Amino acid sequence: MKHLTELLEEQRRFHTRRWFFRDCGVGLGSIALASLLGQDKALGAASLLTGQRPHFTPKAKRVIFLFQGGAPSHLELFDNKPELAKWDGKLPPAELLRGYRAAFISPNSTLLGPKYQFAKHGQSGAEISELLPHTAAIADDLCIVKSMVTDAFNHAPAQIFMSTGSQQFGRPSMGSWVTYGLGSENRDLPGFVVFSTGKKGASGGANNYGCGFLPTSYGGVPFRSVGDPVLYLSNPEGVDDSFQRDTIEGVRALNQKRLGLVGDPEIATRIGSYELAYRMQQVAPEAIDIAKENPDTLALYGAKPGEASYANACLTARRLVERGVRFVQIHHEAWDHHGGLTKGLKEQCEATDRASAALVTDLKQRGLLEDTLVIWGGEFGRTPMVQGGNDGRDHHPNAFTMWFAGGGIKAGQTIGESDEFGFNVVSEKIHVHDLHATILHLLGFDHEKLSVRAQGLDFRLTGVAGEVVKSLLA
Repeated sequence: MKHLTELLEEQRRFHTRRWFFRDCGVGLGSIALASLLGQDKALGAASLLTGQRPHFTPKAKRVIFLFQGGAPSHLELFDNKPELAKWDGKLPPAELLRGYRAAFISPNSTLLGPKYQFAKHGQSGAEISELLPHTAAIADDLCIVKSMVTDAFNHAPAQIFMSTGSQQFGRPSMGSWVTYGLGSENRDLPGFVVFSTGKKGASGGANNYGCGFLPTSYGGVPFRSVGDPVLYLSNPEGVDDSFQRDTIEGVRALNQKRLGLVGDPEIATRIGSYELAYRMQQVAPEAIDIAKENPDTLALYGAKPGEASYANACLTARRLVERGVRFVQIHHEAWDHHGGLTKGLKEQCEATDRASAALVTDLKQRGLLEDTLVIWGGEFGRTPMVQGGNDGRDHHPNAFTMWFAGGGIKAGQTIGESDEFGFNVVSEKIHVHDLHATILHLLGFDHEKLSVRAQGLDFRLTGVAGEVVKSLLA
């Protein structure tokens, strides 16, 4: 009888007049709105991702995260260590390795000198590798951070940690937190879009862009840069627009009936997802059609319509943020150079350098860089010690490099420093939690106040840590 009473009470709670007007967003509210604005506008208003009220005026309105999965070597790209070259082939000092844990190699492996040369660029004098000539050309638009640290030293947990602030599965990703905080600016496209352009998918899988315990509508939507933007977006042969609309209306009616019975917010999300998918059929193909860009823009990125590439994804990212997409993540999983470091780095820099720099340049030319935050970096760095004969490096969480541009970032500076071997951070250490706190700050949120209650706890992107890095801010 006790359980029956509880069940009846829960049923009664979900059938109150107050609940109907408050939570049933596809009920009388939508009917009234349809009569005032017309059906199309009402559907759009009901399906927009609603955001929170920012805690203060944001500097950035959107984010593009150029995630270099597999972890590029900071020692060959951004963190020049002449002393490391002098120690090439020698054992590292014993005190350097005290308490150190490596993923695969013996800590007693010999040191490996940098494989490529560095030079200073721009008025800022940023030291950048010869492998990155296009990035070097925009040095004064960047803030380069050489003092990043993380808690994980294997790919999947480190990628999930960078994406969600936790090494555990099931937490909302950064893109989901951003869209939850700011909502969407376009009713016809997802608020959070994901591309995968590397040799394989992300080591952390869909957890890198999942919504966790947030509503499903805040999760990342995987896009492709050629063909249908989303699989099965085009109607199959024999299904015309009228037939599809009737089908969606029928499914929506069934979902609405179930929503009225149980009050599960995921059912409302499902209704919105069907409507969004229907509208995306008209809008998404145009949004990713880079063939519409002028030849100069295509050449700037090195993009070629009809090909799946990092360059095409970067150009598409710019087209998407122009159209109101809040967060775009390009996951380029290709940098895990345990061996073949010299050749592998050259190949990946040739594949990504031009387009990464072009994105910053293009956004700046269009007046979008000022309020678009661009982030470049991987999940950790690489060891100063050798692996793979004499041409590889292992995973290294103690020091790595990322760069940032636009969106309230103070450009033309290099922050932080690692020791003479690029092994440990010696000044301005920036933890992943600090990075997340700073990103949310730029978007107008106090990271300690943007939280969601789940399983009896108040969760946030930064957990119980994180401080805003003031030196990053313009």
